[in-house]
Amino acid sequence: MQSANMLLTKILRSSVLPFAAQHGMKKVLFPLRRTLSLSLCLKQDNSSGPSEKLDLDEWKKVMKSGLQEEVSETVSEHKELSTLAAAREILEMWRLAGRSVPENISEEQLKTFMECPSKSAKKKYLKYLHLKELYKKNDKRKMDEKRERKQEAQKQASETEETKRSSLICLWANAMDKAYSWRAAQAMIFGQPLVFDMSYEKDMSVREVANTVRQIVLSEGCNRRSVDPFHVHFCNLKDDSLYHKEFIKHYRGAWGKLLITVTDQCYTDIFPKDKLVYLTADSPKVMKTFDHNKIYIVGSMVDKSIKTGVSLARAKRLGLETAALPLEKYLLWNSGAKNLTLDQMMHILLTLKDTGDWKKALEFVPKRKYCGFVSKPVHDLKKTLNLINTLKLEKRQEEVRRQFAKNYSKKLTQK
Repeated sequence: MQSANMLLTKILRSSVLPFAAQHGMKKVLFPLRRTLSLSLCLKQDNSSGPSEKLDLDEWKKVMKSGLQEEVSETVSEHKELSTLAAAREILEMWRLAGRSVPENISEEQLKTFMECPSKSAKKKYLKYLHLKELYKKNDKRKMDEKRERKQEAQKQASETEETKRSSLICLWANAMDKAYSWRAAQAMIFGQPLVFDMSYEKDMSVREVANTVRQIVLSEGCNRRSVDPFHVHFCNLKDDSLYHKEFIKHYRGAWGKLLITVTDQCYTDIFPKDKLVYLTADSPKVMKTFDHNKIYIVGSMVDKSIKTGVSLARAKRLGLETAALPLEKYLLWNSGAKNLTLDQMMHILLTLKDTGDWKKALEFVPKRKYCGFVSKPVHDLKKTLNLINTLKLEKRQEEVRRQFAKNYSKKLTQK
């Protein structure tokens, strides 16, 4: 029995298996070999034990069903491979024809392409894959370019000239910071005070308070970098208020190192009332010149709805002198309210303090709000503008009358 099995395996290995491997029938031969070896074993068992009986018909049915399943599996695999190869050939033909086809496509994507219900759906799916591939290539190209630029920047930074230049910039920045701090420290002793009134927290929303603090931070930086800075006072600033929390968010650890005066007291308790001037756009009194002996107060308020009269009412309640910037005297105002941001007010006051020139100071007013500077009084300019507009209107009306008379005469002649 063993010699028969060995002879059968030799025959299969030498002649049948290479032929089956070439034609894709290798899976079919393994159950055939199993059936032959089992048949030999059954013959041997029948010869040795005649008393034992086997149901050969049932065994044949089981073997035939296994063979049929394996054959169907191999046929389905061959069909699937052939359809995938045909689909790849179609894609290659479309690529040569100039259609939007991806260069690389996986088997899953190819199966999805084959499952598309119509030709237009297949084209759309291929176009989607093509665009996706292009986006990936573009992202990779950008990343490579970014990596190259970063490497070039690192190479340049490693050179000696760059290191010298960066060290010089750092030394210059440190020296300027020391100079600014020295000026601010001198201003705290000898400088003119400028007060920011922090008593408008209830009149604003949380977002408006955040915008106010942001503008005050810009104002403080502008003042610190100026030639002759103010001694800035934050009055009516209470601990754990919204103002205080926003200041800590911006300055963090530097909040306790600022060269300014922060107090929860009112400015009327610190300075004499006869020296205080509250700057508000609602004041009926217009500021003519900058007085170096006065202490100007700026209301720390930013409101989207433009609440008129709030700061003026507070100044009157405290019995303080008020003043407004002479915007209409020097500017031909275009549109909008005459309220300015806190950093713009700081720029204007610093320029007035240094030069006393209103034209230079009012250059910090946004140009969208005015048409230009004026040399004549504004009321005279308005009169001339109104006269020009009336003359233009009369001339236009006269032209309309003439055109109407001409057209009417033409109609009469045609009749």
